[in-house]
Amino acid sequence: MGLLDNVNPIEETEEDLEAAHEILDRLGYHASIITPTRVVFASFSALLIASATLFAMMWIIPYNNVDMDVVYKQSGFGHVVLAELDNKGSREIEDVVVSMRFLDSEDVELARTDFFMSSLPAHSSISNTPSDDLELVILGESVWENYTIEVTLEYRYYGGDSTQLWTAEVGHWTQEFFTIESSFRLM
Repeated sequence: MGLLDNVNPIEETEEDLEAAHEILDRLGYHASIITPTRVVFASFSALLIASATLFAMMWIIPYNNVDMDVVYKQSGFGHVVLAELDNKGSREIEDVVVSMRFLDSEDVELARTDFFMSSLPAHSSISNTPSDDLELVILGESVWENYTIEVTLEYRYYGGDSTQLWTAEVGHWTQEFFTIESSFRLM
């Protein structure tokens, strides 16, 4: 005696056959409506909608997103601090002030540079100016000691003012990289 001997076969009724034929007719109709041309057109339309949404988020909706990359290098002749200011926001920032200070272990200022800019357009950055205000070179200081880099970033944006103070201990490595980021703000 097998496992299937006790199973009752399903009896097909005329109503079941009619329902199955109706379902097959509907599936056939819908399959004839969905053509490769329509699939390509729908995909292209979805791509356009996604692109328009991305465009609106990047350029139309106002938001503030500013960061600053700082690179510290030391070698036998001294120390170099390089900075890049990046406005990733959708609106320009104004009255930009960047101050970089190089302090010894007793908080004595060994070198300083100040950078002023009336405005930095949206989606742009600046790293090297003709006067090299975003570069700090310290000659003759020992490379065997620990130092502190202090960076102050101030600017005015569409929604208000922002001031950030950032410090980092350096001197452990010959090259170090830091990023100062403002918080992402919708305006």
